[in-house]
Amino acid sequence: MKCPYCNQPDTRVIDSRPAEDGNSIRRRRSCDVCGKRFTTYEKVETIPLIIIKKDNNREQYDRGKIENGILSACYKRPVSAVDIQRVIDKVETRIFSLEAKEIPSSRIGEIVMEELKNLDEVAYVRFASVYREFKDVNTFMDELKKILK
Repeated sequence: MKCPYCNQPDTRVIDSRPAEDGNSIRRRRSCDVCGKRFTTYEKVETIPLIIIKKDNNREQYDRGKIENGILSACYKRPVSAVDIQRVIDKVETRIFSLEAKEIPSSRIGEIVMEELKNLDEVAYVRFASVYREFKDVNTFMDELKKILK
């Protein structure tokens, strides 16, 4: 790693530890030439993931869209912010563990619904009603029957 102060190409690592987000490594480094210290963060580079939408358009994966959907489903529900973030992280981990370069949005929706079902049944039904585009009360009731089994 190049020193940001003197541009010396070689620096040494003094200390390494997991960063606060848990997804990267924080490294304290020292330059042998100028003696200055600095911090770097090392993160795993993920493959760019392409989402195949219902209309067959493709767009780059956006964690924010999953967050918005789950937050909307959990609105005014007794679910903590920590639990919501945990579900978002689980969904993202499951998506990336598929190791696919392209994934249908329908698969992501199913994963989100599985995780919401374990978190809060009302949030699950809310998400399902938008995701599955319930056309009438009967399709809504069919979804509720799945939960009640």
